Amino acid sequence: MNLFGVMGISASGLSAERTRAEIVAGNMANAESTHTAEGGPYQRKEVVLQSQSPSSFRMQLAAAGGTSSASPLGVAVSSIVPDTAAPVLRYEPSHPDADENGFVAYPNINPVLEMTDLMGAARAYQMNASAVQAAKQMIQQSIELLK
Repeated sequence: MNLFGVMGISASGLSAERTRAEIVAGNMANAESTHTAEGGPYQRKEVVLQSQSPSSFRMQLAAAGGTSSASPLGVAVSSIVPDTAAPVLRYEPSHPDADENGFVAYPNINPVLEMTDLMGAARAYQMNASAVQAAKQMIQQSIELLK
């Protein structure tokens, strides 16, 4: 793999981790949302990541070149899925969204879990940015050697 391939893989990681951070921020912002346009409380969202597999052309090209398989191209957001956890019921009979028994359904969002996910996304983003910077420095040093 060349240095530009490394930069492409890190760029895909940067994009995926940015999406993860955005989803976590949305979850935190809606932690107390009891009513949405769809009805009911906000549902926590989760990001599903998967590796990007090489195209069939790239795999054929790699096989023709004598390599056994083409390496992965990075990571991509496969989907954003709603969490299936049941909402948290709180007794608040004066709340406008209370049911006939006085309970209000709140999203099942744990701020500690969300902050942990956010810290993980931020750390992974930093590592990918460091990898891009290291590849950039190696390319610059290679150009200097060629002078």
